[in-house]
Amino acid sequence: MARETPDEAQREVMRLCEALIFAATEPLSEDEMIKRLPQGAALAPALAYLKAEYVSRGVNLVRVGKKWMFRTAPDLAWALQREQQEPRKLSRAAMETLAIIAYHQPATRAEIEDIRGVALSKGTMDVLLETGWVRLRGRRRAPGRPVTYGTTENFLLHFGLEQISDLPGLDELKAAGLFDGRLPKGFGVPQPRDDAGLLEDEEPLGEEPLNEAFASDLPEE
Repeated sequence: MARETPDEAQREVMRLCEALIFAATEPLSEDEMIKRLPQGAALAPALAYLKAEYVSRGVNLVRVGKKWMFRTAPDLAWALQREQQEPRKLSRAAMETLAIIAYHQPATRAEIEDIRGVALSKGTMDVLLETGWVRLRGRRRAPGRPVTYGTTENFLLHFGLEQISDLPGLDELKAAGLFDGRLPKGFGVPQPRDDAGLLEDEEPLGEEPLNEAFASDLPEE
């Protein structure tokens, strides 16, 4: 069914949103846009219309979590590439740890180690925290109060995801050839989630500095 044509009032909201997002130095949240729009303005349909209008242009309007930004159309990225130093690649241990956190968050060190089958080094977590893709969420309400880890908005931004649930499921991973037909019986990929707030079995980190909370949860190498 064809999308309805926005009326004059919706067009004005679209223009305001377009200007706000364009002028922002970083992805702009929906809450920030609402503060600057006329009272009662319908934000969601305006953004949907605006996103549709930019689909075939040189830049696309994309959503990351509840924030919006303009990004170069994927098929034109080659034209804007410049020679630059090759960034350091993540180690296999870091990639595996990142994947576990993304799919199983909130996850503790012990849970990550249980899935990987090997000890988690502080160096691996240091790298993931430095990239800004992993964050310390809180502490699990369990003996020892272990730190829980989750992904960040920068993780979504880097991998082009609107929300964490956009990560591929088992069927998609199979279709991409990442899994063959010899999977263990009962093997499954969990539905990823990243609730902004703490879950019932989590509590705040407390007043301790983040680096101390992080270090207290990992053994020395």
